[in-house]
Parts: sequence; C-alpha cells; structure tokens
Amino acid sequence: MAASPAFASHARRAPSSGHTHASHRAGKTHKVAVVKSHRLHGQQAIDSSRVTEIQQALIREHYLSGEATGQWDTTTEAAMQKFQADQGWQTRLMPDSRALKKLGLGPDYSDAINAKGSTFADPPPLNTIPSTQASGFAVAAGVN
Repeated sequence: MAASPAFASHARRAPSSGHTHASHRAGKTHKVAVVKSHRLHGQQAIDSSRVTEIQQALIREHYLSGEATGQWDTTTEAAMQKFQADQGWQTRLMPDSRALKKLGLGPDYSDAINAKGSTFADPPPLNTIPSTQASGFAVAAGVN
C-alpha cells in the first residue's frame, strides 16, 4: 500500500460575525488604491555656472585637467570624489558642502552685518522719522 502525500487545501470558514459570506461581501465597498508619484526633494542638478566654478577649483587643485566645460560629467564627478576621499570625507555623487568650502566655493558672507570690514549706513537722524512712526516705536517698546 503506497501513501500519497497530503496537500493543504484552502477551506473557507464561515465568518464569525454570523453573516453569510455573500452578505458580508455585499456590504463592503472596495477602494481603489491611489498610487502616489515619487516626489523628488532638494536640488536635482547643479547649475552649469556653478559646475564651471567647481571644475575651475578642481583644476586649480590638480584634481581635474583640461578646460572647465560647465557639464557635470563622469570626469568631474570622479575628480570631486577623489578630492573628498583625499580629505578623508565620505565620497558622494554630489559635492559635499565641506568640499566646496575647502575649494574656496563656500557661501559669500562679505556683505553680512557682522562681517569684518563691513560698512553700515548710519541710521537716519531722529528728526527725519515721521512723528507717527516714532510714537509707534515708543509704544511698541513700552517707552513714554
């Protein structure tokens, strides 16, 4: 006598709520899943004028040779990754802010209020401020 293997079968059980299968399904409405499009965040590409600046800095530092083209190509990407790796930083596909600063391409704060050597215009003389505005300042400051 040969034994045949046992196969699991899908048996339907009656719902525990006392409803029959047909009445349980009839009361439900099926919602269609809405697929959200993948939204990209942040800067997706580097402006060509900025790429030119980066390439010129990489050329100056001997990580890139030739002329600056303004195109973020594989050669420029490899040069930036090599520069970042030589600094002991994580190499990324896009330039790291530390790398840009090290290349002399960080933000320009020369016009900031607290920048060394910044010049400020003197405030206008008190008698040139309209009296309604001056009284508004006094009220806001709690000064009589």
